[in-house]
Amino acid sequence: MNSIIYLDHAATSWPKPPGVLQAMQIAMEHSAANPGRGSHAMAVKASRVLFEARMQLARLFHVRNANDIIFTPNTTMALNMAIKGLLKEGDHVVATMVEHNSVRRPLEYLKRTLGITVDYVKVNDKGELNLRDVEMALKQPTALVVCNHSSNLLGSILPVEDIGRLAHSCGAIFLVDAAQSAGILDIDVERMNIDLLAFPGHKGLLGPQGTGGLYIAPHVDLEPMLHGGTGSQSEEKEQPTVRPDRYEAGTPNTVGIGGLRAGVDKVIELTPKWIYTHEWNLTQQLLIGLEDIPNINLLGPDKGMPRTGIVSFVIDHHDSSEIAFRLDREFGIAVRAGLHCTPLAHYAVHTEQTGAVRASVGVSTTEVEVESLIRAMKHLCK
Repeated sequence: MNSIIYLDHAATSWPKPPGVLQAMQIAMEHSAANPGRGSHAMAVKASRVLFEARMQLARLFHVRNANDIIFTPNTTMALNMAIKGLLKEGDHVVATMVEHNSVRRPLEYLKRTLGITVDYVKVNDKGELNLRDVEMALKQPTALVVCNHSSNLLGSILPVEDIGRLAHSCGAIFLVDAAQSAGILDIDVERMNIDLLAFPGHKGLLGPQGTGGLYIAPHVDLEPMLHGGTGSQSEEKEQPTVRPDRYEAGTPNTVGIGGLRAGVDKVIELTPKWIYTHEWNLTQQLLIGLEDIPNINLLGPDKGMPRTGIVSFVIDHHDSSEIAFRLDREFGIAVRAGLHCTPLAHYAVHTEQTGAVRASVGVSTTEVEVESLIRAMKHLCK
């Protein structure tokens, strides 16, 4: 495994900081009781693990009350909780052409079952959005505006703060998918007009898989998606009204959340600004190295423009899956290929038939690893 050049951080970050494994081991050995379900010492320690992780996430996202942060297994669950817990029959939604299927599929399901209507705002071939198009889509009463912070195919960064302002101007709730931005871009939920923020624990926050969360603004009340035991208000037949219990039925992933807290600690130590700059420099190195290779077509923002650590490309007359397979088998380089669960974005950049090769860098990526990919692509394209 030490010989692998891992360039698939947009799917999940690897390797994790040493402190993540240590925190998980400590939690498993000393705090693996059921939090909130008992008053004995181990149960109290388990509750402390969740409390401290919530506090660090609140610090990172500038959330006033940490109890407004709900733990989930992943971003997909968080997005489903937000979308299905908010929307009602006949509601109107504005989304974008660069949404992940974790947004699009719940919306399409509710179109079929509740008769909601959805407008997907177009983007250009760089993944950039015209705010005027968002305004036009908001002409009718809108219940929800949802967008990702950064495209998982193109690396483009949407103007979240401006979109949130437009959403609030017409009384809509604003949901942001931070799957590619949490821990990498600065996020301030109040300044950026964010009512709902769905985020993964295992990508930019450097935690283990099986962790994630949803921030719910104090004025937003979602119908709980899960119903069951919470350790509180057990005499009631309905879900508790207090947060976070209302949205956290069942035994949580205490060990994983302990690891997530350690990952967030590392992000706060490094700062999102440093992480973004590190990843941006690597993407520029990769863009410069790939742009002169014949038959390679780069996707996303132009060189020198803001973007997250994602560089996707297609090669004339070659299937993206074949390229990814050969990079893995012949060069030990792990990348991703295909449609990346975002078919509308592929339609926007006209790659729906070919898919794309996606290389994504992370905190641990080095210039030497990026240069290895450039050399491998030069070899494959000869």
